[in-house]
Amino acid sequence: MISTGIVSVTFRKLSPEAIVSLAEQAGLDAIEWGGDVHVPPGDLALARQVRAMTENAGLKVSSYGSYFRVGAPADFQIVLDTAEALGAPNIRIWAGSVGSAEADDDMRDRIVVEIRRMAELAQQKGIRLSLEFHDGTLADTETSSVSLIRSIACDRVSLYWQPQIGAPQPSNLKTLTAFLPWLSNVHVFHYDMERRQQPLEAGESAWRSYIDALRTSDKPRFLMLEFVKDGESEQFLEDARTLKKWIEFDRGVE
Repeated sequence: MISTGIVSVTFRKLSPEAIVSLAEQAGLDAIEWGGDVHVPPGDLALARQVRAMTENAGLKVSSYGSYFRVGAPADFQIVLDTAEALGAPNIRIWAGSVGSAEADDDMRDRIVVEIRRMAELAQQKGIRLSLEFHDGTLADTETSSVSLIRSIACDRVSLYWQPQIGAPQPSNLKTLTAFLPWLSNVHVFHYDMERRQQPLEAGESAWRSYIDALRTSDKPRFLMLEFVKDGESEQFLEDARTLKKWIEFDRGVE
């Protein structure tokens, strides 16, 4: 089952109240709250307030978008406690601070062991972990990401996916398909081949192929809008209408 949402960092300058209002106006299902601005780690009172305003608007908290980098000296317990207060079923984390091409075997092994430890802590609170698919981490390519998640070998740890900016649609689709057995949520945006951000509608052909791939699994997941052309609220609302139209079409609604 595919549900829709917004990643709150799409509008870092807006308040949590404004983010909730936009998501509600757009008719989305959920919000992934970011840990860098809207719900900083350790501010449990704020996390509870944001949870309440989200749920009172009829929305779900899809995940806590932490910027916790595995292997860093920061205390993961603080992130975990914040996610619990927020009511987040999932925490998005980053697999280290070094790209896969620069990491040696010892570093990979340390990251794997640490993620397993974190997953055990999270399981005690009924929370899952997901690895951000991003440059500058061990989850920066299809091959490295799949190898990493296989090494972790924990059903409480999943992968996120998003299109790699500047990569052609067949390459992105290949990576998405490879991720499917471990895939949790997806970040949604569209850039052209010159790496210029465009309205989501301009990526219809690519995104319909991605949604088709996602439809091959019954696993519930969120497709969450992240990045909006020119950072405009009206463009976000248009992108939300576009995303919902594609999903509803695939459900046979149209």
